[in-house]
Amino acid sequence: MGNVMNDVAAKGFNPGLMVLLLVGGLLLIFLIGNYALYLYAQKNLPPKKKKPVSKKKMKRERLKQGVSAPGE
Repeated sequence: MGNVMNDVAAKGFNPGLMVLLLVGGLLLIFLIGNYALYLYAQKNLPPKKKKPVSKKKMKRERLKQGVSAPGE
């Protein structure tokens, strides 16, 4: 039994591989978590409200379309 432990300790795990697996696993968990939150937000949060269009912009759009603004 002691020999088996010594063999494992002598071989050891490649530290570069361990770091790579750890970082890859954390990245995968992060991405899956973000995707899950995104799906949850799409289903349960209300849509964003549109910004109100200013009177100046509305007037400009009407002039482009050829309709005169009221009061002019």
